[in-house]
Amino acid sequence: MTETRGSTATPERARPARKGEAGGPLARASLFYRQVVAELRKVIWPTREQLTTYWLVVLVFVLVVIAIVSLLDLGIGWAMFKVFG
Repeated sequence: MTETRGSTATPERARPARKGEAGGPLARASLFYRQVVAELRKVIWPTREQLTTYWLVVLVFVLVVIAIVSLLDLGIGWAMFKVFG
């Protein structure tokens, strides 16, 4: 038994071209640019206070991870010198 995906959709070659899809590379680039601008208009941009808070949270998290990795590295290095040194 074979399984077909998307059997209800029309194949790409049989689908009629939508407005703005047909054309050369310049038309496709223009369509892409318009779609990018339309998506960017939907973005909810953070306020300055939110951005500052997010930046501080990321900074603290990175510093904590650096501290943990550094302590693990020092501990494992010390243990290796004790065992093999």
